Amino acid sequence: MAKGVSGTDLTRSQWAFAFALVTSLFFTWGFAYGLLDVLNAHFQVVFGIGKTQSTLLQLAYFGAYLVFAPFASIFMEKYGYKRGIHLGLSLYSLGAIFFWPSAKFQKYGGFVGCTFVIGCGLCCLEVAANSYIAVLGSPKYAAARLNFSQGFQGVASFAGPMIASRWFFLGKNATTLDTVQWVYLAVAGLGLVLNILFYFCPLPEITGDALAQEMHEAGMDNDSKPFHKQYHCIFGWVAQTTYVGAQVAVASLAVNYLSEQGIGIDKSFASQLFSYCQITFTVGRFVGVVLLRWIDPALLLSFYSIACSVFALGVTYGPGRSGVGCLFALFFFESICYPVIFTLGTKNLGRHTKKGSGLIVMGVGGGAWWPPMAGAIADHISTAQSYVIPFSGYVIMAMYAIGMTISQARSGGFRFRTIDEIAQKRAELDRTGQVERRESDSDIDKKGSQEFVEAV
Repeated sequence: MAKGVSGTDLTRSQWAFAFALVTSLFFTWGFAYGLLDVLNAHFQVVFGIGKTQSTLLQLAYFGAYLVFAPFASIFMEKYGYKRGIHLGLSLYSLGAIFFWPSAKFQKYGGFVGCTFVIGCGLCCLEVAANSYIAVLGSPKYAAARLNFSQGFQGVASFAGPMIASRWFFLGKNATTLDTVQWVYLAVAGLGLVLNILFYFCPLPEITGDALAQEMHEAGMDNDSKPFHKQYHCIFGWVAQTTYVGAQVAVASLAVNYLSEQGIGIDKSFASQLFSYCQITFTVGRFVGVVLLRWIDPALLLSFYSIACSVFALGVTYGPGRSGVGCLFALFFFESICYPVIFTLGTKNLGRHTKKGSGLIVMGVGGGAWWPPMAGAIADHISTAQSYVIPFSGYVIMAMYAIGMTISQARSGGFRFRTIDEIAQKRAELDRTGQVERRESDSDIDKKGSQEFVEAV
């Protein structure tokens, strides 16, 4: 393998091409995830199962992240990002293809097994794509870049429920699986096309050694400690686990919640409203790109996580239309949480970057825990009361965000605006004459700004 580079070593054309190609992957798993939540409600009708049993799909999908993420990070540390993407797309297509016989013979267990394989593939893609986008350029705009790329995941997430509301819940399709097999055959074809495109397209490899060297030149030796002492990453994994668990629990029961509010919403219309919730989520993600251009990620996450906690209680106790309004607000404030936790947890890891990325992505496995708990409460009490489970996840996320804000304030003073820590450290060393000046701080900031503008 050729010697690796850091994100700031790429030319403008290399950077733009790599960014666009990897961003296309976010649409891929966003579409799969969007369909998953609607299938949850659809299978309750087709197979006559309860809400708790229907969350086995979430258990398989997100449990795959918990199982496969460590292997994905080890694989990419050895073979690089590009081969990791090939592996992920191959598993993704394989799992989607086997939806066909599962639908043909109407085997719910088959759907659960196929969902696990798809989850393994998407886990591999997330370790590669999230990490690659985060390190692809100036650290100052890592959270903004990742929010922008994940915005396309949001676009795909509401496209899935819109397709489902049109084809899964209307007419005879409300009680059959005929259309499910065709949709997933198309999903498999999408994965195959992307795999071919990545095979023929060059993708610069960004290595941990190159990232470590960039840090060391600025006098930062954060990666000199062993990985188990990278506490911002370890606690980031905890926060990601609880947040994703909360997000998935909210989404998996959203169709049921909307249809049970007693304001004339049936399952088909509830599915459409759920797609509007996903649109709200996506809009929130692109709004987050703009906010993160100026506001410190840890500080903004603190505000958003507190808002999520408040609106989760609003969904639980708000009657009728007020509860629906709180649900929409909850989707908006969830928008930036995943990418910001990822960038906070993996920043300044140097040689530990790929390992840290695997750990944070493993936090997606939290989506396997919260939905069954929420589903059990929904079955035995009410769907509205089940939203106290997501509330607990948001509270833990808020603790991490506030803790990171305090930690930053103690080490370098409170900051409202986002900064490039590596550039700042280099500038400090330059002022004391300890290192030879390579670029002025304004030049680095200008380069980061150009990258941000190109992405948008």
